[in-house]
Amino acid sequence: MKEGNKRNSFGGSLGFVLAAAGSAVGLGNIWRFPYLAAKDGGGIFLVVYIILAITFGFTLLTTEIAIGRKTKQSPLTAYSKLKKGWGFLGVISCLVPVIIMPYYCVIGGWVVKYLVTFMTGQVESAAGDEYFFGFITQDVQPIVFMVIFLVIVAFIVFRGVNKGIESSSRIIMPVLLLMIIGISVFSLTIKSTDASGAARNGLEGFGVYIIPDISGMTLRGFVTVFIDALGQLFFSLSVAMGIMVAYGSYVRDDANLVKSINQIEIFDTVVAFLAGAMIVPAVYVFMGTEGMSSGPSLMFISLPKVFKAMGPVGVVVGCVFFAMVLFAALTSAVSVMEAVVSSFMDKFKMSRLKAGIIEGVIALVGGIIVCLGYNKLYFEVKLPNGAIAQILDIMDYVSNNILMPIVAFGTCILIGWVVKPKTVIDEVEKSGFRMGRKILYVIMIKIVAPALLLVLLASTFFPT
Repeated sequence: MKEGNKRNSFGGSLGFVLAAAGSAVGLGNIWRFPYLAAKDGGGIFLVVYIILAITFGFTLLTTEIAIGRKTKQSPLTAYSKLKKGWGFLGVISCLVPVIIMPYYCVIGGWVVKYLVTFMTGQVESAAGDEYFFGFITQDVQPIVFMVIFLVIVAFIVFRGVNKGIESSSRIIMPVLLLMIIGISVFSLTIKSTDASGAARNGLEGFGVYIIPDISGMTLRGFVTVFIDALGQLFFSLSVAMGIMVAYGSYVRDDANLVKSINQIEIFDTVVAFLAGAMIVPAVYVFMGTEGMSSGPSLMFISLPKVFKAMGPVGVVVGCVFFAMVLFAALTSAVSVMEAVVSSFMDKFKMSRLKAGIIEGVIALVGGIIVCLGYNKLYFEVKLPNGAIAQILDIMDYVSNNILMPIVAFGTCILIGWVVKPKTVIDEVEKSGFRMGRKILYVIMIKIVAPALLLVLLASTFFPT
């Protein structure tokens, strides 16, 4: 039968866990988590993040996966099927990945460019101060690499749930994990002496990463750490963007959701931690604590300088690193595209190929506009949080800082107060598996999570 008539499902729990974890393990884990950990007192951020992951993150992750499996629908149609009159939440939920996909492909293209650069031995060039900005401000090259990345993602999505998403995740995720572990171990062994004679080593950098730094910590400072960790969970767990609803709809009714959700949480948290263990010590050894910077600056400016400082081995480490980042970016982009493609399939009863082509064109046009935002369409605007932004930043702000908290808040109200938490609990337990943290779930979905989401949403409208 055609996929549009009979919904596909993951072949097994492992396939679902790897696909969901692949979605969660993306660029947000690799460049944003280490930066926030270094900025927010190391171990303090880690502790706050882990506590939020097993409470707040667990609640949202469980809810979205359960909604998907119960309704057997993608985000665009799942909410209206769960409760009539709540379809607007599905529309917003589907809009998030539509906005994210174009700029994610642009950043994915940047990763492809750097992988090619390191594979051809151009470490010296990549470490130059103007290399990154010289590349992204070009008219054609960023678009070419964006298209390459988009084509790879589209190919996987076109192949479907089993042959595409599940099969690729079974290969990519174990390799990605091995790469991260390998680079993390290597980062702990390196050492360097700077021009002033100060010696630093990887273990000292690891200490900066994991040992709580409470010097000068104020109440306002702790609130900043809390908000950063809360916001990072959206990046890390891929919640509030329709992805987990879509993936949940492909989970078989006899699957153990409790076990799968726990495994996704553990996998994502471990990878996020290892990303910090991989990046913070290396940057600390060669650039000190001041080498840590936000977003693309860390990935595409600071780290190439670190790889150059490593000498000949830096070429190999750089190749492995950017290959690993590419794998992480691909699994996440596949999930983002699938959330939209499955929504089009369910809502408009179209084939996977047609839905994929439509979303591919949207992503292509949007990606070109984002690329041109660094040259022909360049402008600057000040966001409510005080940041100076151009096209990519605006899209990221709207999707991640505004729409995602709104989706998550609406989901909490729908489950916590309208259809009641029992709806999700019964779905999780219907295969005979007892749901752990049940009382915690009820308290979180009804009271704590909505309150935290309002705080998070409010924080996006004030300068940091």
